[in-house]
Amino acid sequence: MIYLDNQATTPCDPRVMEAMLPWFTERFGNPHGTEHRMGRDSAGAAERARSDVAALLGADAREIVFTSGATESNNLAIRGSALQALAAGDARRRVVTVATEHPCVLQTVRDLRPLGFEPVILPVGSDGLLDPASLRDALAVPTLLVSIMGVNNETGVIQDLAELAPIVRAAGALLHSDLAQAAGRIPLGGLDLDLASLSAHKIYGPKGVGALYVRRRPRVRLQPLFSGGGQERGLRSGTLPTPLLVGFGIASVLAEAEREADAARIGALRDRLFDLLAARFPGLALNGSRARRIAGNLNLRFPGHMARALMDGAPELCVSTGSACSSADLAPSHVLTAMGLDAAQAATSLRLTVGRFTSPSDIDRAAAMLGDASGLSVQGPPCLP
Repeated sequence: MIYLDNQATTPCDPRVMEAMLPWFTERFGNPHGTEHRMGRDSAGAAERARSDVAALLGADAREIVFTSGATESNNLAIRGSALQALAAGDARRRVVTVATEHPCVLQTVRDLRPLGFEPVILPVGSDGLLDPASLRDALAVPTLLVSIMGVNNETGVIQDLAELAPIVRAAGALLHSDLAQAAGRIPLGGLDLDLASLSAHKIYGPKGVGALYVRRRPRVRLQPLFSGGGQERGLRSGTLPTPLLVGFGIASVLAEAEREADAARIGALRDRLFDLLAARFPGLALNGSRARRIAGNLNLRFPGHMARALMDGAPELCVSTGSACSSADLAPSHVLTAMGLDAAQAATSLRLTVGRFTSPSDIDRAAAMLGDASGLSVQGPPCLP
């Protein structure tokens, strides 16, 4: 198998696996049971991991709340802010996000409507980028929270948070960013954020663990989503999974230490893959900005070839469809349609993501597989709008 779906998930780095293993077996103490040495040992490991994750953001360890992943972190940031506003008597009810956000952000924002909040979904251009003027106009109405992802999970497009943050700050709203796809791929230190979500399995760490950055100064207050023993400063109750935290911490250290070297190598492989595919597929087109894109991402339209047929014709190649078409869901990708693509164009789109463990031979073989598969692909009905 050749794996080119590294924005869906990444394999655990062997160094991460090595660090985690002892915490599943002989060092299995409960990190909240600090009455004995094994509990204290686990607690210390959890706090070291907290510091390592914080360093990836240039944050204080006390600003990191561990969760099960970015979906939970996004929910805690958005719902927690809204519930806090209700509890504190804050009159602001507008919550702003972007049409190309991950579904867990879009749906969470929409789910606030029954509580009296006003969801505002901003459009993007054909390059996938949010127009600062559009954001400024939306913030003319008093706004509680703005949520803008750092890197899009389908197109790899990088939003200019450094330009957008001052607009949000001037309006007095909170700024949240889903950084799950940005961590380890672009610099994160120095971003002026109030809340930020991370996920370990996007940076060669384990699945099932993530974090929410919650700014301390000025302090951001949230309401928890569920009740329990009051762990994680009362924001996220439950026993911390020490092995996963250790893996998350090591993955964070590696992500920051190797980010530039990874980006250079991955970017060169990505460009080679594009050139090889362009030679095989006349009219091959890139979805989204080429300049503002993470190193590993290619979201491509293959004119005259249905994406699903290409995938079926290359069963040993792991990629994903940009149009998200399946027998269960005939809707085109909301990200691509928000960028102006029609259903037929979305149905010809594939996302290919190069990663840390992709080799040059993987690139050459992947291009050959798709070239061979093109002879098998046939025109079919496009995704329904």
